Amino acid sequence: MISSSRKISLLGDFAVGKTSTVARSVRNTFSDKYLTTVGVKVDTKSLLQADGHTLRLVLWDIAGANALDQMRSNYIGCTQRLLLVADGTRADTVTAALGLRDQANRLLGRLLPAVLMLNKCDMAAEWEVPPERIRELSALLPVFSTSARTGEGVEEAFDALALQLASPGSGLSLA
Repeated sequence: MISSSRKISLLGDFAVGKTSTVARSVRNTFSDKYLTTVGVKVDTKSLLQADGHTLRLVLWDIAGANALDQMRSNYIGCTQRLLLVADGTRADTVTAALGLRDQANRLLGRLLPAVLMLNKCDMAAEWEVPPERIRELSALLPVFSTSARTGEGVEEAFDALALQLASPGSGLSLA
């Protein structure tokens, strides 16, 4: 039985792996073919709660950008959490993801809890994001090194997001 649904918006620059991350988490699939998201793609992920009810995450995979234009701004409404995705091989995408978070918070007039996924950890030799930057980021929000290709860290990031939803005051508790 579905007890509740929560809207989660995925934000990040172009080609950081937002769509691939959702595919890995929801369907346990990965494709090497890059398909640009046009507008928004909505998917769902169900998680079992401790009380036997199901929490449905409604995942809004918003087209990649380093700024929220009017179209993307319209998709942010009613968002309850942010899943920020950056590409570890492109340091500028971390700055873009944090900027998108700030823009979303201003648009909604409130601070949204967020989780940051540093994607492409399977390409660690090519990473531009140094460990000290990751430590700095970890002081601000939960940060996960992930790979949509291999699945490494993806479920842990989604679990952290779900735990935010299950925190005191949310009325939820996960199994």
